[in-house]
Amino acid sequence: MSAYLRGCVVILILLTTLHAQQQPPDKPIFRSSSLLIVETVTVKDKEGRPIEGLSAKDFTLTEDGEPQTISFVEFQRLPGPGAGAPAGADPAEAPRPPATVPPPTQTQIAVPPPGDTRYRDRRLIVLYFDPAAMPPPDQMRAYTNALKFVDSQMGPADLLAIIAFQRGAVRVRQDFTDNRALLREVLQTLIFGDDQDGDGVPDPLPGTAFGQDEGEFNIFNTDRQLAALQTAVTMLQPVPGQKSLIYFASGLRLNGTDNQAQLRATVNAAVRANVAIHTIDARGLVATPPLGDATRPSPGGIGMFSGRFADTMATNFQRSQDSLYALAKDTGGRAMFDYNDLSAGIVQAAESMTSYYLVGYYSSHTAADGRFRRVRVSLNGGLEADLVYRQGYFGEKAYAKFTAADKERQLEDALMLEDPITDIPMAMEVNYFQLNRAQYFVPVAVKIPGSELALAKRGGAQRTVIDFIGIVKDDYGYTIQNVRDKLDIRLNEDTAAQLTTRPIQYETGFTLLPGKYVLKLLARDAETGRIGTYQASFTVPNLLREERRVPISTIVLGSQRVPLTDSLYTVKQKISADDVNPLVFDGQKLIPSVTRVFSRSRELHVFLQAYQRTATVTQPLVAFVSFYRGQVKVFETPPLAVSDGLDPRTKAVPLRFSLSLAELPPGQYDCQVTVLDPTGQKAAFWQAPIVLVP
Repeated sequence: MSAYLRGCVVILILLTTLHAQQQPPDKPIFRSSSLLIVETVTVKDKEGRPIEGLSAKDFTLTEDGEPQTISFVEFQRLPGPGAGAPAGADPAEAPRPPATVPPPTQTQIAVPPPGDTRYRDRRLIVLYFDPAAMPPPDQMRAYTNALKFVDSQMGPADLLAIIAFQRGAVRVRQDFTDNRALLREVLQTLIFGDDQDGDGVPDPLPGTAFGQDEGEFNIFNTDRQLAALQTAVTMLQPVPGQKSLIYFASGLRLNGTDNQAQLRATVNAAVRANVAIHTIDARGLVATPPLGDATRPSPGGIGMFSGRFADTMATNFQRSQDSLYALAKDTGGRAMFDYNDLSAGIVQAAESMTSYYLVGYYSSHTAADGRFRRVRVSLNGGLEADLVYRQGYFGEKAYAKFTAADKERQLEDALMLEDPITDIPMAMEVNYFQLNRAQYFVPVAVKIPGSELALAKRGGAQRTVIDFIGIVKDDYGYTIQNVRDKLDIRLNEDTAAQLTTRPIQYETGFTLLPGKYVLKLLARDAETGRIGTYQASFTVPNLLREERRVPISTIVLGSQRVPLTDSLYTVKQKISADDVNPLVFDGQKLIPSVTRVFSRSRELHVFLQAYQRTATVTQPLVAFVSFYRGQVKVFETPPLAVSDGLDPRTKAVPLRFSLSLAELPPGQYDCQVTVLDPTGQKAAFWQAPIVLVP
């Protein structure tokens, strides 16, 4: 493997004994690790020309003042502006797929396998778009100028990738390629929208990345923009060499210490990944009327006569560019403001990448403490040249050393990844119950195996802490609601021992209108940092339009009814205090069986609601539960006649069953619930598979 390819890989060296049995029983075994660090160093003479032919013996490198042993030096030769393509790399001669072929769906930037030199002597440029942070005119300006660069300004040594932050996820729309047809196809899709349903009409552009409510999850919009950018540069870290990311934005305004912390985290991630961020203000050259344009009402007060109002507007606009400038300056990129030809910014970013050296070494500082490592590079033998390189980097940080802000960013980054993290297995169930003519209460139950969670001794008591973060989006990609929660479960000796076989269940709830939604929920064990992800699509029907069948809620099956104060089943609900959880009855709560596996030694509880919107008193209903094996009915409850119980506010009639399963043999069944309305001559059926165990 060449030194160039070795620079692509983080190598972990474990020093262990050859035979453990040869060691004395009381002699400890020591292990050490070393991390390969790759610096990109530009070496130019006084005339600004790259100096070639240098080797490891020509460089001296120190980290925090300590000399480091250089493992390899690799020269990357990039042609200057107007120069020809490297030998054998002329994209015009390469075969091209038809322009009508859409680009493949991707979730990550591909890392070259060993022996692949596709990125040698090439400029790696990433076009990054955040549609949620730009109004439609600025989006169109960014897309069309990127298309202009691809059509007429892209050099023969350029490889382009396209990443977009859409529907709350950082998506790789196109991996690095010099295929203009593929790049043009992706940009046209961004301009006109995807046609995912195949009806020949482009789907609407993705909506906002996060909700507009005042939930804890959505305090700062700028934090989410920067966190998404951090996710993008982290994707680029395994790719060898220097990368340039072109960030199109309509300004970036910071508003507090949290934003500053996220800004630093994004810059540090870019430095570690050898990514220079070049920021382009997609608003172009803006001429703002002194008192505002027609999009806002006329201001009042003395400020409109003294000029203070106009000065405030100009100051706010300038501040919106300060953060873009800081992103570019701190990562070695360039900022381009007040130009309508945005493609010129991409050209400047490409031309700023000149020939450079990859210098790799194994750092002697292996502690995962997240501290800054200051790097110094110099030339030996009296060689004089201008050196450009990163002045240092922040070391990796172990989860045990994460600050509260680090842990929060870890969750948010995982939420935005299109490729989910599934370290912890999860099961989830979504139900719905009508609250009034417009709104529905949607309880969500999540089950996590207790064996997956770490227990810690804190203050003399055992406990486990689980962090939750989730988001609900509608069919158009707009965020409707979100949740950020923490379940702190304190356990005594008895319940701690049960965790090896007893799952932990978390519950939350949302108030939604009828429609189609997608729920993405993450759970993290706060002791180990392990994360689980569950994503599901669900539909809340409009039961007011139900004419043929009896309008009913979803059916909840469970084998436990527990007091609300039970520590293992602390209920977290995002509904107002006036609303009543329909799963609570007589001071106890029915726990949904998410996996629908039931023990024959316990009763099965079945709950649902039927709705009588025009009734003032309860209309008679009849319901029963049946069990099927294949097409054969093996069990059925006596009919349950209901003649009262109508809630005057929700117009809901509750239906509850408690079944003994002791007489049924273990195995798989289909559970069917039937509801009959003798007066209206209507019926409703529901069926789902269940499993009985001894």
